[in-house]
Amino acid sequence: MTSPLLEVEGLVKTFGGVTASAELSFTVLPGEVHALIGPNGAGKTTAVAQIAGELRPDAGRVLFDGRDITALPVHRRALLGLGRSFQITSVLGAFSVLDNVALAVQAHAGHSFRFLGDARRDRRLRDPARATLARLGLEDDAERPAAILSHGGRRTLELAMALAGRPRLLLLDEPMAGMGAEDSARMVEVLRALKGEVAMLLVEHDMDVVFALADRITVLDGGRVLASGAPDEVRADPRVVAAYLGEEAVA
Repeated sequence: MTSPLLEVEGLVKTFGGVTASAELSFTVLPGEVHALIGPNGAGKTTAVAQIAGELRPDAGRVLFDGRDITALPVHRRALLGLGRSFQITSVLGAFSVLDNVALAVQAHAGHSFRFLGDARRDRRLRDPARATLARLGLEDDAERPAAILSHGGRRTLELAMALAGRPRLLLLDEPMAGMGAEDSARMVEVLRALKGEVAMLLVEHDMDVVFALADRITVLDGGRVLASGAPDEVRADPRVVAAYLGEEAVA
């Protein structure tokens, strides 16, 4: 049996008496796409923030590849192979798309962003950056300023920057938010191409995207796990239909 890459064990998190995580437990297997869904206020973003190290749980543990990382800061988790996309605020609009990814390669290697000239000249940074852009279909935009990218292009660039660290698990928090149908379909294909290579914990409201990508789904409601399993099982679960999906999801 395959050992989990990520284990969330009994997470508890409260804010002013409001419970956002209530004995929350689930796992993510190597190479799988595990979707975390639920209504607004279900605790999805809080769960991801605790896994990423941005919030410290009041109780419970987060294990990555068997190691307890509950107390580790964000940058230490990144070095272990835990990456987060679509929350990156360091995209530099005045610099090229390639420069942004080269800087991300440099940062994940533990160097400071102040060595911008090195990132622009160093083939050890630019070559892997170009390879990442090619994989995500951004090679034609490599020399363009990041500021002129479309919303979908910027999201794809953020994904490229996260992949620059060669993560084993990507935390994807609503990657399709604000995208049109064409950009969303393109992103689905990009993420599908990564399946099996890198595990993904996907928070997403678009159920078409969830069912197109997910190997397993965990449904949260009120900070608790309502249901968890294969997509077809979750889609047919009457508790999930009543709490979140609605009758049209199983029609």
